[in-house]
Amino acid sequence: MKLQEIMDKFAIGLSAMCAIHCLAVPVLLVLLPSAAALGLGNEKFHFWMLAAVLPSSLLALFLGCKKHKRYRLLMLGGAGLVLLSAAVLLGDNVIGEAGEKVLTLLGSLFVVTGHWFNFRLCGKKRGAECLSS
Repeated sequence: MKLQEIMDKFAIGLSAMCAIHCLAVPVLLVLLPSAAALGLGNEKFHFWMLAAVLPSSLLALFLGCKKHKRYRLLMLGGAGLVLLSAAVLLGDNVIGEAGEKVLTLLGSLFVVTGHWFNFRLCGKKRGAECLSS
């Protein structure tokens, strides 16, 4: 398996975890208040997830786009990364909890979509040069 494929899968998994975390933690805290002791709602979680998503996403998208030349996927994934970064940097203190959730979910959706298409395009061209436009 190539580095680009591994990084695409890794970034998809991390972005999905961001979205699941964003949706599940409030429900978990309402249903099980003692879960607050786990620190799942901690803002550091968002920061460290972003620290893992940014380099893996940029690497995978760059390597894939270098092969298949569909740079719109890099822009799509990049837009998602900007939204995820904005959610972390602005936080619920500036944009509110709802704003943070919207930015995180949209960003995750863009990142996952970009990586999904990147993975598929390079997977189709595995034996070839992956240079179709």
